[in-house]
Amino acid sequence: MSDTFVAPAQSKSLALTLMLAASSLVAVTTLFAKALGTDVLGPALHPVQVTHGRFLFAFLVLSSVAAVVRPSVRRPHWGLHVARSTAGFAGVTLMFAAVARIPMADATAITFLNPVFAMMLAIPLLGENVGRVRWSAAAIALLGAVILLRPGPGTFQPAALLAVGSAAVMGLEVIFIKKLAGRERPFQVLLINNMIGLGIATCAVLPVWQMPTAGQWAAMGGLGAAMALAQTCYINAVARAEASFVAPFAYATLVFATIYDSAIFGVLPDWISFLGAGTILGGAALLAWRETRRAQ
Repeated sequence: MSDTFVAPAQSKSLALTLMLAASSLVAVTTLFAKALGTDVLGPALHPVQVTHGRFLFAFLVLSSVAAVVRPSVRRPHWGLHVARSTAGFAGVTLMFAAVARIPMADATAITFLNPVFAMMLAIPLLGENVGRVRWSAAAIALLGAVILLRPGPGTFQPAALLAVGSAAVMGLEVIFIKKLAGRERPFQVLLINNMIGLGIATCAVLPVWQMPTAGQWAAMGGLGAAMALAQTCYINAVARAEASFVAPFAYATLVFATIYDSAIFGVLPDWISFLGAGTILGGAALLAWRETRRAQ
């Protein structure tokens, strides 16, 4: 296989299709995680075991592809890969724990805080300057998270803090991804990330591992495959159009998560969910707009 990298042809329509596919698949992973973390398919599995299943089957999919296309692996930055995979493992585990306890729409909306946390972390870690518009966007998005926490007697959702923690750790992961961007090919990053993530998850799952039912094995296989496909669709979408064009369509994940949660588990979002999600998306959209202006 040639080491010469050829950029794919630009196509906004194809990028849009791939981004919507990625969004629907990400929502599918949370659906599987919720089924595995509750008693739908058998005794509830620990979130760490669900994460282990996600990395196991995603790595099997990606390594199978690698066996066919035989990509060259060139000078991986192992330190950044380990840091990125560790943050990814922690973020995914917290997310899976959250969706088993609160509505998928709420958990999904809170994860859209990750660019806000990434912005905050970029100040000390990347030396970036943050202006008033970006701080305002962050404040709006964080207000939405507070709304979804429902901070009142009898309504407070402690499990929503797991989703907040997930967004914070995923924000840190974004920093490491930025450092890897431009250094290595996307498929190499995906393959190494899932390989290291599987190693971390295998060590972490030993104290809590339990024999899954046949349905749970199938769900973990579906989760891993959906995640691998979602990552592939996302990377190819970004490669075929400007990031400013494709990024807003990631918010479709919230729509898909709401539909799946309603259709499968009968959970309908209330007005607080709509208000909190809308506030977070408003802040995230303002931040995305500002980032696009800065890039231009």
